[in-house]
Amino acid sequence: MARMELTRNLKIDSVARLSPTPPRQVDAALSIAATVEQMRQEKVGCLLVVRDTRLVGIFTERDLLTRVLAVNKSLDGPVHEVMTPGPVTVEMKDSIRTAVKRMQGGSYRHLPVVDDQNHPVGILSAKRVVHYLVEHFPETIYNQPPDPKQVPDTAEGA
Repeated sequence: MARMELTRNLKIDSVARLSPTPPRQVDAALSIAATVEQMRQEKVGCLLVVRDTRLVGIFTERDLLTRVLAVNKSLDGPVHEVMTPGPVTVEMKDSIRTAVKRMQGGSYRHLPVVDDQNHPVGILSAKRVVHYLVEHFPETIYNQPPDPKQVPDTAEGA
């Protein structure tokens, strides 16, 4: 019963219900060094990259490691050279299920939330999705055995 309710709610509830965090963003021309400094100051793992207020990319800790540090790239260049261009996005009206499928499909921990003009309006993190699940369906989340096929031989407790 609870599982069916969870499935139904994931289809019905929208991304807006998850209260995405405000969009933290940088201009595409900003230097990599300044972008990394902003991430450090704001204590975030990603920043949205915009050009003329429209989303053009996302810069993540993974991008820093693989596209900058691993190849010994100068931090003086613009962030648009090392960002992930054209990131997968969601809109506030999209279902939570849609957001989860997009996160899972690309192994993303963050999804930019945009309006119909591709202006950033938020960032949805996997952590927000998990908090939603735990808050709204604790019996489904907390009552799962480590191995769903494993059933104890005897009852627990006194």
